[in-house]
Amino acid sequence: MRSTFHALETARRGMLTQQAALYTTGHNIANANTPGYTRQRVNFVQTEPYPAPSMNRPQIPGQLGTGVEAASVQRVRESFLDVQYRGENQKLGYWQAKSEALAKMEEIMNEPSEEGLAKTLDRFWQSLQDLAVNPSNSGARSVVRERGVAVAETFNYLANSLKDIQGDLKNEIDITVKQVNSLADQINNINKQISEIEPHGYLPNDLYDERDRLIDELSQIVNIDVSYTKTGGKALAIAEGMATIRLVDANGTPLGSLVEVEGFKTNELSLSYNDDGLVEKFKLGDTGVEQPIHGFSSAGKLKGLIESNGYIDADGKEKGLYAEMLYNLDVMAYDFAKEFNQIHSDGWSITELNKTPPTQTETAGEADFFAYAQAGTGQNQPTDNNKSGAASLLKLHSSIENSLDNIAAASTPTLGDGKNALALAEVKNNKLTINGNETTVQNYYESIIGGMAVNAQEADRLMKNSGVLLDAVQQRRDSTSAVSLDEEMTNMIQFQHAYNASARMITVTDELLDKIINGMGMVGR
Repeated sequence: MRSTFHALETARRGMLTQQAALYTTGHNIANANTPGYTRQRVNFVQTEPYPAPSMNRPQIPGQLGTGVEAASVQRVRESFLDVQYRGENQKLGYWQAKSEALAKMEEIMNEPSEEGLAKTLDRFWQSLQDLAVNPSNSGARSVVRERGVAVAETFNYLANSLKDIQGDLKNEIDITVKQVNSLADQINNINKQISEIEPHGYLPNDLYDERDRLIDELSQIVNIDVSYTKTGGKALAIAEGMATIRLVDANGTPLGSLVEVEGFKTNELSLSYNDDGLVEKFKLGDTGVEQPIHGFSSAGKLKGLIESNGYIDADGKEKGLYAEMLYNLDVMAYDFAKEFNQIHSDGWSITELNKTPPTQTETAGEADFFAYAQAGTGQNQPTDNNKSGAASLLKLHSSIENSLDNIAAASTPTLGDGKNALALAEVKNNKLTINGNETTVQNYYESIIGGMAVNAQEADRLMKNSGVLLDAVQQRRDSTSAVSLDEEMTNMIQFQHAYNASARMITVTDELLDKIINGMGMVGR
């Protein structure tokens, strides 16, 4: 037999469930501007109908519904869009890091401009041509010396400025590595909290949101793969479980785990450098084995910073934007100075012409125009086999600094001869073997500036493309997961009307019961 209070219980369940939906709507509205928040919904399910199938069931035409209940409060999120977002995010992080590094390099090189190395060299060549016209003029000689100082100081400035930025990049790499480890620790802590809540049948949506926000942030730094493990117990089927974070390469091949579910363990990422501050190796975890950095193919901000700063490749060579630019400058400065010194040593200076009889300096290096400053601790003087440091150490030879008469403008022991000054000016057009290529000083410099410009343009283009694709995925994700105030207001009205209708049902049922209790059996009324 059906209960007299069946309708009351059905309406009560409706009120409580609609009330829960209203509370969830209020929660969504309150967090409309919360970073990383995913809108939530109440999953309505019908309660078990009456009567249950049995031998002694009441003989009624069919089963009656007993109302509704809130089965769960679930996030509205699409995991496929998360995977797409993180894939584009790591690309953006990679190209953004390279674009910013190249932008700083372009600012330092400052080409083309009136203050760049190319213009400084042009002024130097012009001063030598002017000296050839009047080789005995002390004013022309003074201009050559000052232009030579400007060339050396420009090389010094470029090299030292690049090294300063390289040092900043190294510091940023260290900070980024700490950020990776910090994010891994935070994700691991959230895993622990989720493992304590899910087995009781709850969905810790706010913890899910925070974990996804951290994973999104991590995905911009390194390329990761995320997998989930069920917590067990009475966890709901839609519970997400605990997240395992693996560091992967471009092909999805794991390089190691950052966050492991088993034992709630994190493996810290660490990098090691050589004496020049270039990245050599990386390691995951205290017990992990150091691996060569060229095997670190996990694209993202960290890889972009490493490739900008410089690293050691599989052949033991220095690679990277700043490392290669410094190498090119050193090679150019060394080969330029060597060729210039050779021609200068073959000429005659006023000091040599004033000797009786005129005698050229025979001491090796004493007749040079350019020299190198004292190298710092742990650094060697540039040589044919190791040209490192040539740009930062280049200076005028002390003999040129001490006396203008030591500039060798003559090609013969004749006062007034300026042919050697012309030969020095022609160093600009002389074919030299620089970095394995037969070229001129000017053409070589133009090639490295052109290469830098192309790389900067490409990095900027790909950064913008990645940004556009990321925004497109974000828009699709927001359309699914973000809070729409218009939609929430519509839901609020819907749930409120449903709540009022359930309340009205209780009123109607109360009137029916009043009639049964107080009106039945009273004849004539």
